[in-house]
Amino acid sequence: MLRIEDLRVNYGGIEAVKGITLEVPENEIVTIIGANGAGKSTTLRTIAGIVKPASGRIFFNGEEITAFSPDKIVARGITLVPEGRRVFPDLTVLENLKVGAYLRKDKLDKDIEWVFDLFPRLKERSWQAAGTLSGGEQQMLAVARALMSRPKLMMMDEPSLGLAPKIVKGIFDIIKKAHDQGVTILLIEQNANMALQTANMAYVLKTGALSMKGTGKELLNNEEIRKAYLS
Repeated sequence: MLRIEDLRVNYGGIEAVKGITLEVPENEIVTIIGANGAGKSTTLRTIAGIVKPASGRIFFNGEEITAFSPDKIVARGITLVPEGRRVFPDLTVLENLKVGAYLRKDKLDKDIEWVFDLFPRLKERSWQAAGTLSGGEQQMLAVARALMSRPKLMMMDEPSLGLAPKIVKGIFDIIKKAHDQGVTILLIEQNANMALQTANMAYVLKTGALSMKGTGKELLNNEEIRKAYLS
């Protein structure tokens, strides 16, 4: 579904992403793990069109999207759940959901009911300002808002960051729910243990370069990975 070829991204004089090549097959959960500053978020932001690469190519369903603007990328079926949730705090839950569908011209009622069925807690709080929700509820809203664009591929940047351990399991249940609805997932996550348990395929990014790849289970059982990311 998604293919990245020799992607390089510069921030000022620093090469943040150093020629990575990776694939995200349709209907799978793929994770990228690595330390802070490894280039994980930069990779997602480049796929989303927010950051422009120095070189390399990005393909989605066979079409090159490297030079596309963010709105065109969303229109193709790629959406990003950003780090820190980034809900609109002064808008209600329902208004946030409608913002997620800003490119759509059709009626939203069925999809709003669909995401409320997925996340009943959001339905209970539909008229509540998003800024008054708990961190876990805001993350639910960020995912639900992304689903309102009817994505084929949903990219998630650190969805469990800053959440209590008991909430983290619920966030990964949400990821599985979205995947069960036919959405392909590309996940960046500091909680490598949960990410590798959830993912079909995993890549390890180290100082901007890919250092390892395999199935989630293979990397979960890899001694080097266990020492670096799971200890």
